[in-house]
Amino acid sequence: KKDIPAVNFIIHEIHCRRNIEICPYCSDSIPKSEMKNHIESEHVQVTCKCRMKMENSLLKDHEESSCPLRPVLCQFCDIQLAFNKLQEHELYCGARTEPCGRCGRNVLLKELKEHPRVCG
Repeated sequence: KKDIPAVNFIIHEIHCRRNIEICPYCSDSIPKSEMKNHIESEHVQVTCKCRMKMENSLLKDHEESSCPLRPVLCQFCDIQLAFNKLQEHELYCGARTEPCGRCGRNVLLKELKEHPRVCG
């Protein structure tokens, strides 16, 4: 899958046929001696803490961006909780109030960013 000078092509092709395999799962070119390890480390099925099954090579990205149990911070109190609990928590947390330093009114945390525009 790479450009080879025409002069070296036959020797290169012989070398590749003897030493390289195409992975049946991802179609990458892998040295034959490393194929078993490649399949076991990249394509073995694992189960995430959310009970979803996937290839091992996809687990890290899943845990960081799409796992419902990935840790996230509440925008109001900076407490860390699971993503699937965030919406319910923020509805409750954003409904708490704090007094405005300028006008003294109690302002909902979820409205605190917008409050200075309408304050006093």
